[in-house]
Amino acid sequence: MDGASDTVVRVEEDIPSGLGWLPDGRLLIVAMESGRLLRLEPNGRLETHADLSRVARGSLNDMIVAADGTAYVGDMGLRIHSEEIGSIQPGQTFRVGADGAVAQAADDLAAPNGHALTDDGRTLVVAESGGAQLTAFDVAADGSLSGRRVYAALTPGAGASLAAPDGFCLDAEGAAWVADPVGARVVRVVPGGAATEELPFPGETPVACVLGGDRRRTLLVCVAKSWKRDDARRAPLARIDAIEVSVPGAGRP
Repeated sequence: MDGASDTVVRVEEDIPSGLGWLPDGRLLIVAMESGRLLRLEPNGRLETHADLSRVARGSLNDMIVAADGTAYVGDMGLRIHSEEIGSIQPGQTFRVGADGAVAQAADDLAAPNGHALTDDGRTLVVAESGGAQLTAFDVAADGSLSGRRVYAALTPGAGASLAAPDGFCLDAEGAAWVADPVGARVVRVVPGGAATEELPFPGETPVACVLGGDRRRTLLVCVAKSWKRDDARRAPLARIDAIEVSVPGAGRP
């Protein structure tokens, strides 16, 4: 929280995205373009935890890992860093067991992005970037999903034509803080979609947020000038902002 940073690992041959931890503390890393879930071993080596390349339809992106090591990984249904995106297919969320076993958990999602789990691990919420909504599922004991429903429908912010939820987190009142890069804002929405607070980032691109810090009352926001890889490489101006809020965080992340 003092802003000091360390390099934990470099993913030289791919683009790292979603992160999470197994129960034994090993880090899981989504490798976006090769369609793999990587695992960082104590000796510093990266190993393939699961290969999703044959079942993914587009770029893998965000992920959440449950307390038992079950990972939920989003497949956007399109290649988001390709110059030619090509055909857009229905997105999906995969369930990857702690042993690396892969199963489809949900289909027909509109560019699934951020994932979050409630404190009890019994509800998974997915941000559908192409659907302008957060979608919830019931989580069974075996990690399978059912009971699909809209958790919050998002309305565009000022000056934006649509709302595109990216990374998000939950708080102790069941509301969600959602990064909306298209709307250049982070917005707090309650179940159903009503907005209670909005933080503007004019001319910038907030892509993810999480509640951390003392008592989880600090909203940490990842902000960049552009979400596009080549733009970021030319001008590495990304940062993390810290904003104090009144309601503490809950669940994962």
